[in-house]
Amino acid sequence: MNTPHPQTAALPHCSHGHAFDSGNPAAERGTRLVMWLTLGTMVVEIAAGWWFNSMALLADGWHMSSHAVAIGLSALAYAMARRLAADPRFAFGTWKIEVLAGFASALFLLGVAALMVVGSVERLLDPQPIRYVEAMAVGVLGLVVNLASAFILGGAHHGHDHGHGHSHGHHDHHEDHDGPGHHEDLNLRAAYLHVIADAATSVLAILALAGGWWLGWSWLDPVMGVVGAVLVAVWAKGLIAETGKVLLDREMDHPVVGEIREVIAENAAAHGLRLTDLHVWRVGRGAWACALTLVTSDPALTADAVRQWLAVHEEIVHVTVELQGA
Repeated sequence: MNTPHPQTAALPHCSHGHAFDSGNPAAERGTRLVMWLTLGTMVVEIAAGWWFNSMALLADGWHMSSHAVAIGLSALAYAMARRLAADPRFAFGTWKIEVLAGFASALFLLGVAALMVVGSVERLLDPQPIRYVEAMAVGVLGLVVNLASAFILGGAHHGHDHGHGHSHGHHDHHEDHDGPGHHEDLNLRAAYLHVIADAATSVLAILALAGGWWLGWSWLDPVMGVVGAVLVAVWAKGLIAETGKVLLDREMDHPVVGEIREVIAENAAAHGLRLTDLHVWRVGRGAWACALTLVTSDPALTADAVRQWLAVHEEIVHVTVELQGA
């Protein structure tokens, strides 16, 4: 038979209306507001922790300072992704700017956790008197600000979910193949995680101060600093794993890869197909691109036909196909 000429075809990036899922205006506004709230509270907590000699409060304040930087980085990432969206040098859009910001935020969290441990151990070895009542009052203030910030970012996340909703028709089940967070905004998650970590360390600081005041357990303050650091490190590790996976294009174990193989297998007998090469990577919160090479014994088969087979999975927004003769 004549060897079919190799062909390629691509689904246009806007074929399903999400343009690779870049941008989140509500999250950008929310992170900017939370950044200023965090900065103000950070100044108050650090000053109060130093004045009232509370390691837990100081840890919370310095922890909050890193969050101010990280949340500011998240807001900056949204702005950059929006401003550079039309830049043709970004082959698949600017979404990964947001993911990169989430990864950097997670590194900030790990650094703060290490500083919290060092400071807490120093206080365990060299205890200092603490003005409990005043320190607790400032800790409560920090907690209130953290809860308000979580509410703001949580609202941005909820609004974004609804803003990007779309009907899947006969393949609704694909929304569930990834579990919760299938279309998750990792940059927003990073900012939200910083706020939740702050709230958790605020609670631990308040508990430590209350225990020291009522029970005379002065050691509880630095111990809670260590507990908070471990909690923050665990959360940071999870965020690094999620963002790192996207940045390194480690997607070949994702369910969407199995769906692509399944589509090819369904048409293999009719067209004498054999899949010889497949690459899948993420280009948006709920969008993937793929490049595949097929060997076929059907000279009439076109790359456009393969593209149409895969179009049933609307999360696959860009497809490159090469056909080779058997």
